[in-house]
Amino acid sequence: MITQDTPSSWRQRLTSGAAVALIALSFAGCAGQQGKKELTTGSIPRLSKPVQSMNATELAAATESIGQTYERNPKDREAGLNYANLLRMTGRNEQALAVMQQVAINHPTDREVLGAYGKAQAAAGQLDQALATIQRAQTPDRPDWKLKSAEGAILDQLGRSPEARLRYREALDLQPNEPSVLSNLGMSYLLAKDLRTAETYLRSAADQPGADSSVRQNLALAVGLQGSFQEAESIARQELTPEQAEANVAYLRSMLSQKGAWQQLAKADEGNTN
Repeated sequence: MITQDTPSSWRQRLTSGAAVALIALSFAGCAGQQGKKELTTGSIPRLSKPVQSMNATELAAATESIGQTYERNPKDREAGLNYANLLRMTGRNEQALAVMQQVAINHPTDREVLGAYGKAQAAAGQLDQALATIQRAQTPDRPDWKLKSAEGAILDQLGRSPEARLRYREALDLQPNEPSVLSNLGMSYLLAKDLRTAETYLRSAADQPGADSSVRQNLALAVGLQGSFQEAESIARQELTPEQAEANVAYLRSMLSQKGAWQQLAKADEGNTN
């Protein structure tokens, strides 16, 4: 039961999963559209299958293999980026941050490295530092839409939603209809409990070419929070392996199990404004 929670603890529990999804998605393109889609090339061992289709055992083996490459040469830019990326995917955020600190020391002006460093800082909860890193990576004469979107995600986590949405719209000016940015914009409204606006942007994101499962997972959450549970589960299962689909549905159900608390929080907020 969660009825004994205070409104502030409801807010934390209800938005924490959505916030993580937003942060993760915002950086999906931050290092050259790598994320779960692919890793950088060069001296990195060739993987047996795409990272997004790996199970936990395969992902752990890939992390160990690339970690050994990084250990042999910590100054190898690609090895460092890929190792940190895999560490984040396996929940080892503090270690990923330590790796990216070393990569950033060796490549202090590399925008891709700085973007990945900001991602590691955000994943480790260092939001103010992450914001500074992402802003340092950005250049006014050659703005990067991926960094704009990443900055927006961090601003959302800092409670600066108007600024965040401005960054998303600037990113969309540079990269129109980009699904990851549209999804981040939708998640910004979801975090503010404006579910209908969130759904509008998330449906637009899901309809774009290149939209991945994380975009559809966010859409499923927005739809489910409005009571359309069957449609939400259908969206969460789309274009995934059975194992991935079950993981997505489990996440969705865990978030939707708190729907009553979401509604109670909304009533409490309304009472506070009267």
